[in-house]
Amino acid sequence: MTTAKTREIQLVSRPVGEPRPEDFSLVETETPALAPGQILVRNTWMSVDPYMRGRMDEGTSLILPAFELGAPLNGAAVGDVIESRADGVPIGATVVHFLGWREHAVLDAAEATVIDTSLAPAPTYLGPLGTTGLTAYAALTDITPVREGDVVFVSAAAGAVGSVAGQLARKLGAAKVIGSAGGTDKARHLVDAFGYDIGLDYRAEPLAEQLAKAAPDGIDLYVDNVGGDHLEAALEALRPGGRAVLIGAISGYNATDPIPGPANLFRIVERRLTLRGIQVSEYLGLFPEFIGRAAGWLADGSLRAEETVVDGIEQAPAALIGVLRGANTGKMLVRLD
Repeated sequence: MTTAKTREIQLVSRPVGEPRPEDFSLVETETPALAPGQILVRNTWMSVDPYMRGRMDEGTSLILPAFELGAPLNGAAVGDVIESRADGVPIGATVVHFLGWREHAVLDAAEATVIDTSLAPAPTYLGPLGTTGLTAYAALTDITPVREGDVVFVSAAAGAVGSVAGQLARKLGAAKVIGSAGGTDKARHLVDAFGYDIGLDYRAEPLAEQLAKAAPDGIDLYVDNVGGDHLEAALEALRPGGRAVLIGAISGYNATDPIPGPANLFRIVERRLTLRGIQVSEYLGLFPEFIGRAAGWLADGSLRAEETVVDGIEQAPAALIGVLRGANTGKMLVRLD
């Protein structure tokens, strides 16, 4: 193979607070020649996720290292194999991998997974059939299993994980599912599109007051994607023995000062509450079980997935900024083909 020109999004400065367009650069580069065991993928879809904001800061975490300055960002992507030096991954295969934020990717075949696009469309493997859906599934079947008759509250309920979590909670036996979202349209969409019993607009009035009205006898399970005032409201609403799964805390991702914890943490002691965090990387072995169930739900229409799509790699930074502002309904994706 001869090298070919391609484009990628590089991080050129570390943001303070909310990322700005000038923190990114669209760079033309060349794809390297393939080594044995490698494939060349023309990316067609790429995922945009809130957790990426943390990787833009200097230093490392227990989860993933920081993005390097002057180097491309990365994240989940789907694409077509256009050249292969790997047995078992032929030209024409569609794969999901982790070298997004570029139009072409050269990677070891072991780092890619061939997907079945006859089972579901390719972008679905970045959303409800990807780690997004798996996060919700693992949270509600293993970390904090839904119990028959539970009252469940989900924050960021119109987002990628939240929109799936609310639907799964119902399938797993919840009696009542309440979601919060920003704006009256999104709150209504929770009920009309995603099957929530009640959609709360957290911008309309204090969330704790709304939640108390929506669940006057309390809640049993909280799925936290927001942190901050949402977590505080949930702690106040959880019944004795209640549980919470902590997935994300998007309300603080752009913060420049230390974020105070909820003022009512002693509720955990008083009510014998259980709060557990989740890292989806520990549940990748659950993928076969999850896809086997979720693909059927998608096919019969009992699991609804939505996407917010922007076109062109040059729009990826704006898409990330938009996700952090809550601009998406369902999964935020960039279409590259």
